[in-house]
Amino acid sequence: MGKIIAIGGGELKDLDTFSIDEEVVRLTGKKSPRALFIPTASGDAEGYWETFKQVYGKRLGCKTDVLRLVKETPSEAEIGRKILDSDLIYVGGGNTQTMLEAWKKFGVDNLLKQAYRKGIVLSGLSAGAICWFRYGCSDAPRFSNSSDNSLIRINGLGLVNLTLSPHHIREAHRDEGLAKIMKTTPGIGIGLDDNCAIEIVDGTYRFISSKPGAGVKKIYYKNDKPVCKRIEINSNFLLMENLLDKK
Repeated sequence: MGKIIAIGGGELKDLDTFSIDEEVVRLTGKKSPRALFIPTASGDAEGYWETFKQVYGKRLGCKTDVLRLVKETPSEAEIGRKILDSDLIYVGGGNTQTMLEAWKKFGVDNLLKQAYRKGIVLSGLSAGAICWFRYGCSDAPRFSNSSDNSLIRINGLGLVNLTLSPHHIREAHRDEGLAKIMKTTPGIGIGLDDNCAIEIVDGTYRFISSKPGAGVKKIYYKNDKPVCKRIEINSNFLLMENLLDKK
């Protein structure tokens, strides 16, 4: 089993998620962990990398590095070294669909699965949260048409057998969109607000938040009817099987 902290949204540069970021670093168990930033979903946006260095480097004391796959073409050996020599990996937000396609092209998907099995902390925000799960509720269509706010189901890396949807406190259509997706998707859907994260450690989970009011919804179908439940933030870890149950 492995370690994942998936964040529903928030501005890293404004320190919106800072207490969650502190937990990402703490989970490595190291004083100055090696933190790898993967900005594929934003097209390797340089400003995003600068922000990551400021927050995870200067503020949180990590040794930061970046893996660019859009603006550079690193060798297979370099990609493997950067990923598997890290203590934590943070995936930035953006277009989940194009990110996953790029990862498959470079073999990053399989390397991240190895990192998970190795116990490297996997984290990220929005697209960087969706990617770890079996399915994601994604707004990828808006990146090719800004007026298209439709949500689609995409296949993630499948490390956790859930469907994840971010930004529920900020984007009003998310609840309805996730419910629609879950009608034809097996299992449980989790809707994360901005500034809220699911922390998964060796078969257990909890929800954590960095701002008051941020929370999570559990959405699924039972007897052909949608069920939407608000879940209370709790500091205690619970067994993942509890979250996977339709109850």
